[in-house]
Amino acid sequence: MKEVSIYDLQKILRLLSKNADLADIFWEESLGTTIVAENKKLEKITYGVDAGIGLRVLREGKTLYGFTNDLSPANLYELASFLSTEIKRQEGNLSDIQKLASVKTPLRLSPWQIPLPEKIVLVQRAEKVAWDKSPVICQVKVTYREHMRKIKIMTSLGHFSEELQMRLVFYVQAVAEKDGVLQTGYEPIGATKGMELFETKSPEEVAEIAVERALKMLKARPAPSGKMPVVLSSEAGGTMIHEAIGHGLEADLALEGLSVYAHKLGEQVASPLITVIDDPTREGNYGSYVYDDEGVPAQKVTLIENGVLKTYLYNLEYAFKQGVDSNGHGRRQSYKHKPIPRMANTYIAPGKTPPEEIIKTVEKGLFVRKMGGGQVNTVNGDFVFEISEAYLLEKGQIGEPVRGATLVGNGPNVLQSITMVGNDLDFGIGTCGKDGQHVPVSDGQPTLLIPEIIVGGTT
Repeated sequence: MKEVSIYDLQKILRLLSKNADLADIFWEESLGTTIVAENKKLEKITYGVDAGIGLRVLREGKTLYGFTNDLSPANLYELASFLSTEIKRQEGNLSDIQKLASVKTPLRLSPWQIPLPEKIVLVQRAEKVAWDKSPVICQVKVTYREHMRKIKIMTSLGHFSEELQMRLVFYVQAVAEKDGVLQTGYEPIGATKGMELFETKSPEEVAEIAVERALKMLKARPAPSGKMPVVLSSEAGGTMIHEAIGHGLEADLALEGLSVYAHKLGEQVASPLITVIDDPTREGNYGSYVYDDEGVPAQKVTLIENGVLKTYLYNLEYAFKQGVDSNGHGRRQSYKHKPIPRMANTYIAPGKTPPEEIIKTVEKGLFVRKMGGGQVNTVNGDFVFEISEAYLLEKGQIGEPVRGATLVGNGPNVLQSITMVGNDLDFGIGTCGKDGQHVPVSDGQPTLLIPEIIVGGTT
């Protein structure tokens, strides 16, 4: 793929900057491979290559964005000229371009060095384990996906960064059926790593976990309902932190009044036991990067410290509006999208209490080992979350499994009510959707005790 020269990029940026408070160029080349096995056959193999450039002009709070996959200098000059003349202003200043270090995801075993047939075998190994586990398994889907992203970013602030990102994800979904009852088990692994990802969990282990979850919930009795104590395991994944808290701390939602955390900087919004962090610099995490999609270095950001709201997640646009510096959380799905404030690796910091001590304090309640999907209203913080794997808590012990449970509550209220925080920490992975864009994220938490929350069940 032919790249646009640095000389041409600088000329285009100078043209863009004439009528802008901020102008930038985002060049991207991406390659991806996806392998899917379903219904006991190899369902799909896709390989895609894409390349293009996005141009942005920001002036007095207004954003103009254009993109193209025609990388000829003439076409890029035409697009830049159109954008720059849409916002009238006197000649602007362009800072001298300073190149930051070129960086790339550290890979011990690059997926591109592995032949496609060997990757197919990984998928088939997991599929075989899933189907062979039990005769009540009626559906299995195994997905392998690798995505390489090479980006260059040049801004009128004088920044020029280059980054090569590699992400790998592998997941198994299994459905068990008996007497008309269906239960699904799902287990993913993913990281900014190469094939060494499978040293943490083999394809067979991923399949085993997914199938066992489906079988366990198939045998489970219906979950109770009502208000009760709930212990969220660190294994539960970070659905709670991501949905009920994280989105409300993104600057665009907060500054536009679409977040329950709007206008609350410096206020106590959570229990003093709660510290919330977003850290894209965590090595290997699925949401990690070195520079954000505006060329700003990634930063570890403490959003809530000992219950006090300290800051929001900013991109350059909303940092300008607030009169602060961006903290490196401007992200975009591709060159076809403008950057917006997004989470990366969001988590509640671990506390000091061993998880088993938290469980012992509950006389009767619910233990959540794995969260499912859910919905949240960022304006008021109300949420409903499904639970994929849960157990009764009785006299400080984890009891029998239950199915069909949901958690119904309010994010700020839950944060305020937490009385115990475990000394463990675990992460889940996912793809976060917002404003029609999807980006890779991870989210995590320690074991948490919510002393009372509404559990939706069937008994």
